[in-house]
Amino acid sequence: MAYLESRKNIAGSACGLVGLVLTFTGVAGPYWLVVVAGLYGAGALIAPPERPAPPDFPDPSAQLDELRGDFEKLRGYLTDIELSVTAAARLRELTELLAALLDRGWVAELLAHDPEGVHVLSRIVRRDLPEAVDSFVRTRWWTRMAPGTESPELHLERQLGLLKKDAERLAAGLREVEARRQESHTRYLEDRGGTGGISA
Repeated sequence: MAYLESRKNIAGSACGLVGLVLTFTGVAGPYWLVVVAGLYGAGALIAPPERPAPPDFPDPSAQLDELRGDFEKLRGYLTDIELSVTAAARLRELTELLAALLDRGWVAELLAHDPEGVHVLSRIVRRDLPEAVDSFVRTRWWTRMAPGTESPELHLERQLGLLKKDAERLAAGLREVEARRQESHTRYLEDRGGTGGISA
């Protein structure tokens, strides 16, 4: 059934019809069957191959929905971690920024057109931040067993600061998109003749 609807069969049938026309006009002569079969075969050979359908990957909007769920799980995990005052403050700043970026609404609409931005958020939420906190917890335990080494809190604070910079760069990029959109609208209004403001 699939072959009947294929491009090869359609092209071959079209060429076969040409062979039938040649037969009825007397051009093919007694070899009409060979002519029709040959033209059908030629049409099937020159037809473009079937193009398989591309895989159906989730779009960025669907990925953001999943990421929001993972972020909520991460926040639940983070509430159980005992941190220094400085690390807790940096973690709070980072999670607040991530929550704002993952908020539904116009920010999500912007991110839906920015797969790289979704990837950055996904990397922070699903890998970098959990790894930073988990390695801090494990290292802190060993530090208590063998004091005198560099404080794991300092590493965590630096890591949280770096992750916040990543999130801030993403936010700045989204802001730049909106700024360009605003500037474009201003130019449109100016080109339309509204440069001088409201005319009398």
